[in-house]
Amino acid sequence: MNLTEKAWEIFNQSVNDYHINDDVNSQENNPFQANSLEWILYSKNWIDTVQWHLEDIIREEDIDPTEALKIKRRIDKLNQKRTDMVEQIDFWFYKTFENIVPDQDARINSETPAWSIDRFSILSLKIYHMSIEASRKDASEEHRLQCSRKLQVLLEQKKDLETAIDQLLSDIENGKVKMKLYKQMKMYNDESLNPILYQKMQRK
Repeated sequence: MNLTEKAWEIFNQSVNDYHINDDVNSQENNPFQANSLEWILYSKNWIDTVQWHLEDIIREEDIDPTEALKIKRRIDKLNQKRTDMVEQIDFWFYKTFENIVPDQDARINSETPAWSIDRFSILSLKIYHMSIEASRKDASEEHRLQCSRKLQVLLEQKKDLETAIDQLLSDIENGKVKMKLYKQMKMYNDESLNPILYQKMQRK
């Protein structure tokens, strides 16, 4: 089993585990060894899954504004955790390939392996939920047909993305692509960089 096959299996395990209770407050019960790649992938997808459902909840038209703000704050925190997890995955790849000497004309990819895997994780959620919509008994035949067509596109996208990730990892391993890391510098979460936050601190 190659890495993308393993990742897909883990993502689907996480999605299915979440939907046992289908509750954004459910406790994550990661079955893998702490800080292993499998553990990071599972936890990454759990964050994506919780965030997916919070995004559904916050779009309720009659939601209480105070509750909506709480959810928005929670989504922001999850976004930061998601970014941190992606960086952990990239660091794992960086350590894995650190002894590879890139070719003199090695390319630099615009997207790191982990950010491609981030998209792969989100795709597992899209496919899971589109599959449900494609077979919903209480929906119209037209709805199910449209969702079935969308599901086929998502499945094709899954195949293409899987191939792209495998090719990127192979190219890094063979020295054709140079592995570089750039930490995500999210300024709005940093009290020293977000002017709304640091001006408030200065007024205290």
